[in-house]
Amino acid sequence: MPRPKLIIASSEASADLLYATKFRAPDPFVFLQGGKKLLLLSDLEVDRGRKEARVNRVDAYSDVEREVQGDRHKRPGYARVIARWLRGSKARSVVVPSGFPLGLARQLKKEGIRIKAAKDPFFPERERKSAAEIRAIGAAIRIAEAGMSRAMELLASSIPRRDGRLSIGRRILTSEILRMEIETALVRAGGEARGDSIVAGGEQACDPHGRGTGPLRANELIIIDIFPRDARTGYFGDITRTVVRGKAGDAHRRLWETCLAGQAMALKHMKPGNQGAAVHEAIKDFFAKAGYPTEVRDGRWQGFFHGTGHGLGLEVHESPRFAATTFLPGQVLTVEPGIYMPGLGGVRHEDVAVVTTKGPKLLTHAPKPLEL
Repeated sequence: MPRPKLIIASSEASADLLYATKFRAPDPFVFLQGGKKLLLLSDLEVDRGRKEARVNRVDAYSDVEREVQGDRHKRPGYARVIARWLRGSKARSVVVPSGFPLGLARQLKKEGIRIKAAKDPFFPERERKSAAEIRAIGAAIRIAEAGMSRAMELLASSIPRRDGRLSIGRRILTSEILRMEIETALVRAGGEARGDSIVAGGEQACDPHGRGTGPLRANELIIIDIFPRDARTGYFGDITRTVVRGKAGDAHRRLWETCLAGQAMALKHMKPGNQGAAVHEAIKDFFAKAGYPTEVRDGRWQGFFHGTGHGLGLEVHESPRFAATTFLPGQVLTVEPGIYMPGLGGVRHEDVAVVTTKGPKLLTHAPKPLEL
């Protein structure tokens, strides 16, 4: 018989725990899955857990604590209470996620619980999404698209100044201001306030995860990457667009169109049985032949130096990675090749697709304008 699975974490921080229980709580709690799913919750959460958690049984931590304490004056430690509950649930040997707290593992071992760390992913079935999960991801993408729509609206209404900076009324339009407007739109659409959207223009766009700072300028490439979490379900959306407010130069346009062609290549080959690694390498070769090789020049990476995509669900980056998988029906992945050329700028096109038996089905619907 396989060992029961044990997770002790907050479901706001552990996607595995949220996946297994569908119960959202900010503080750590105890989950055990053997033949059945069991929870050990504080008095603060136990009543809500019994109503909301998708598990077979919910026990109160205080009941087990009193059992362990008995007539003693001193309250027992956290690990001792958990160990008693595990033994009562016939779980003396458990498997835990690779990121399980080391100190807690040592304390449980002293209490006679044998612990083995599992290889990631802890729940391999998370890689293939159910119809309900695909709908939840689609809803999160709609939230992301609401943020993108607001970004496009504000950029399109901005006025280029003589010095090239964009302005809204008397204010200079900065990455920070546009990011704030995006985040406000996300919250209004049902997303969580996270503040980590990317708005990076010009040279800043050559750093794929740089959030962007300072004034935005006309006639240069601006990458906008938005990845909100749906406040209702915990699932993520993810979308990136690259635009120019004003006129795109010939070099900008060619970079943008080449990147878009690379994304089309990826989508064309996202069919069950195909290898993501082969698709990724084909895109790199295509970019190199177009004049955008992936290399280090003057101490800085340029070209296409990140993955083609990643799994999306209860984490914004989750298994499988695009280049490390054989495509299977039910996988939901971002498709986001990028080209970054210092001195010219960066381009990234990102959409989300679910792999079906017939190929990819796009979950993203937002348009891809180059010029605004």
